[in-house]
Amino acid sequence: MRTRTIGALVGALVFAAAGSVMAQEDKVVLKDAPGKDKTMQCIACHSVDYIPMNASFLNKAGWTAEVNKMINVFGAPIPKTDVEEIATYLTQNYGVGPAK
Repeated sequence: MRTRTIGALVGALVFAAAGSVMAQEDKVVLKDAPGKDKTMQCIACHSVDYIPMNASFLNKAGWTAEVNKMINVFGAPIPKTDVEEIATYLTQNYGVGPAK
């Protein structure tokens, strides 16, 4: 009986701590610029958190390859005609060395 109570208490503490950490996360909001609307199609499959995570090492070729990979490998429901606009948006706003 005592082991169950301790286990329940530990579980509650872990849950409370995890909730506290998650509540402190900042929500990623994409920059307003031409192409943002097309780029928002990406949230059909994943959060936009991946964009700033990859920003430090992707240039135009890298972003283009990533968008094409999402379409061709993972089946993202993005028209091929939108690839250029999305890659341009990502490069100009989140590419290697973006303007601040």
